[in-house]
Amino acid sequence: MAARIAAAAAVVRQAVTLSRISAQQPSNQAAHLIHRRGLAGAADHHGPPKVNFWQDPMNPAKWKEEHFVIVSLSGWGLLFFGGYKFFTRGKGKKEEKVAEASH
Repeated sequence: MAARIAAAAAVVRQAVTLSRISAQQPSNQAAHLIHRRGLAGAADHHGPPKVNFWQDPMNPAKWKEEHFVIVSLSGWGLLFFGGYKFFTRGKGKKEEKVAEASH
């Protein structure tokens, strides 16, 4: 019994919602035809234009943001990998020499 009442209430709510939407549709139809870009800021340029990093490699302030991120992360990765290779360069060779001498 309670399930039938809840189902009937849901049907009534849905019918009321649909009637509200259909009543508002003619006035809102013009609003739906207006194209809005929202937060798309590609057309709004503020400040100097940004360039690719290979066009002006000595001036990171002019680089596009995504190019700055890629170059920065690559540089940090190279620094860490180079430091790792530099500080661990002699540790693996001793084990190889011991293994060759025992054969």
